[in-house]
Amino acid sequence: MKRISAGSLLAVFVLMSMFALAGCPKKAEVSSTPEAQKVTPAPAAPAEDQAAKEAEAKKAAEAEAARKAEEERLAREREAAAKAAEGLKPIHFDFDQAVIRSDAKDVMKANAAWLKSHGKAKVSIEGNCDERGTIEYNQALGQRRAAAAKKYLVDLGISAKRISLISYGKEKPVCSESTEECWQKNRRDDFIPAE
Repeated sequence: MKRISAGSLLAVFVLMSMFALAGCPKKAEVSSTPEAQKVTPAPAAPAEDQAAKEAEAKKAAEAEAARKAEEERLAREREAAAKAAEGLKPIHFDFDQAVIRSDAKDVMKANAAWLKSHGKAKVSIEGNCDERGTIEYNQALGQRRAAAAKKYLVDLGISAKRISLISYGKEKPVCSESTEECWQKNRRDDFIPAE
C-alpha cells in the first residue's frame, strides 16, 4: 500500500477547507429589533372606541346616580330629624347657673309631653354656655345644666334610659356677639332626638 506524504495530506486538507468555506451560506442579517416590534399595530376599530366610550360613560352615570342617591338619603334623614325635633324646644339659663328658671318650666313640660307622645324616642340634652369663663369651667357648667334638665324630665315621668347628656361648654354658640343678649342665647340646653 502506498504511503501518503505529509505534503499531500496538507494539500488535501487545504482543498477540503476551501470547499467547505465556499459551500457555507452567507451569514443572515441580524436586527436588534424583534420582529414583533416592527409590526405597526392596526388602528383600533371605531366600534371598539365607541364601546370603550360607552362603558366609561356608563360608569360615570352610575357614580353620579349613587352620589345623588346618597345626597337624597342624607336629606331625608335631616328632614326626619328636624320633624322629630319640632316638638322639642331649648331652655335658657341665668349667668353661671344650672337651675331651671320659671320661664323654662313650661317649655320642659311641653318637651316631656312630646317625649310621652313619642314613646320610643330618645333625646340627647346638650348643655351650652356663653363665651365667658375657661373651657374646663364651661364644660362642667354645661354638664350641670344638662343634668338639671334630665332630672326635671325624669320627675315629669320620662324614663332616664331615654335621655343622654353631653356638654359642649362654649364650643357651640348660636350667637357670636359679645353682648348680654347674645350671651343669653348661648346659655342653653338643646334637646336633640337621639337613636
